[in-house]
Amino acid sequence: MAGRVETGGGAGRLDLTELHRFPNVPVRLPGGLHWDLPSLHRGVLDGLREAARRGGVASVGIDSWAVDYGLLDADGALLGLPHHYRDPRTADVAEQVRRDVGARELYRACGLQHLPFNTLYQLAAERGGARLAAARRLLLIPDLLTYWLTGSVGAELTNASTTGLLEAGTGVWSRELTSRLSIDPALLPPLRAPGDPAGVLLPQVADSTGLRADTAVTTVASHDTASAVAAVPADGPGFAYVSAGTWSLAGLELAAPVLTERARAANFTNERGVDGTFRFLRNIMGLWLLEESLRTWERAGQPAGLGRLLDEAAGARPFVSLIDPDDPVFVSPGDMPSRIAAFCARTGQPRPAGRGAVVRCILESLALAHRRVLRRASALADREITRIHLVGGGSRNALLCQFTADATGLPAIAGPAEAAALGNVLVQARAHGLVGGLSEMRALIAATQPSRRYEPGPDGSAWAAAEARLTGAPAGPGDPAGPGGARWT
Repeated sequence: MAGRVETGGGAGRLDLTELHRFPNVPVRLPGGLHWDLPSLHRGVLDGLREAARRGGVASVGIDSWAVDYGLLDADGALLGLPHHYRDPRTADVAEQVRRDVGARELYRACGLQHLPFNTLYQLAAERGGARLAAARRLLLIPDLLTYWLTGSVGAELTNASTTGLLEAGTGVWSRELTSRLSIDPALLPPLRAPGDPAGVLLPQVADSTGLRADTAVTTVASHDTASAVAAVPADGPGFAYVSAGTWSLAGLELAAPVLTERARAANFTNERGVDGTFRFLRNIMGLWLLEESLRTWERAGQPAGLGRLLDEAAGARPFVSLIDPDDPVFVSPGDMPSRIAAFCARTGQPRPAGRGAVVRCILESLALAHRRVLRRASALADREITRIHLVGGGSRNALLCQFTADATGLPAIAGPAEAAALGNVLVQARAHGLVGGLSEMRALIAATQPSRRYEPGPDGSAWAAAEARLTGAPAGPGDPAGPGGARWT
């Protein structure tokens, strides 16, 4: 993506142009599921080449998903392809680490939701292996791609906060955790904040792409969710967000982490955001469920356009079958419709009859998950929620947006769809003096990017009944885990 920012003389201008899109396809090797990083690097170079052809590049910034990493040897060479977070190698290791260190101690230190693929568990799975023994530096994926552009090593703060190795309160690498997990602290590079310079292009990168050799590479909020939340077009307090894509990241923006025992038991995470903010949220298995279903039907020779499937879902009977999106059975790639049918059978529900029913089951279940998580976040943080901003690719899914408004009883404002790219661009623009702080960045988004508002429908009781059926406990106006505690208007 290429962004153009102009300010002054009115509302300003913020344009985003897609220059080059390339696939990100994991590869399954004898050693497990891996990312094809050389292919991604080639795609980045192709995109930069197209940017150079169009001229006028002031800065480059890279964001990506979290937790995964590459290991470099003493010469700076990559030691094998990075593992994919969906590789099952950490399943048993994660529980062992929690027993050894203590779940409460881990949460007090790093404040992270327990997810078996967090970086610290991946590193624990590598203990005793030749790759980790030879490693001299660990770089998270966007930091690794930045290193290949600049030769400069660093760990961007918002992404570092997803590793489980960063102290939630102080924002520095945890010496206590690295010691207890037998991780060499020298593996962890110096920290960088969004907006810090990451260097300039290496001569060979400049030659290959046609960009100027002094083209700046700027550290952005390199966890894509942190960039997406920075681009939420909110104009004051009281908002919650759902960054909807392969995952649904649902939560609040806070000034400090919530490290209580209740937050740990509810499995909420505290990740760093732009300008010292914290993203208090839960990861929900998101539109991955729909994406894998589409791929399954495609492989079976039964392709169907998403628009047609959403029309069929809109016409299907409501609340026939519901799933817990976070059930471990849905984590790995594979035949998602069959897994959904098996879940429904196991829980005494009808199997979805037809593709439209499968899609409706997925979207209703996601909307209910958004409801549960945001209500719980409101209670745990003692924060009133008056509206929900949906950003990311899922904000284009009108049915999901309407279901989210209906399920929560709150207005849902959808857009921008390319929130991560816009947040990336605006952090670069601010580093180059083109825009001010977070509120000014968000005002520019609101003034220049389209959005759509979804009002909740009159069927709130039906969603409450569906919630009670799925969870076995009613979800009233307060904290679903207990009476009171939330302000939910």
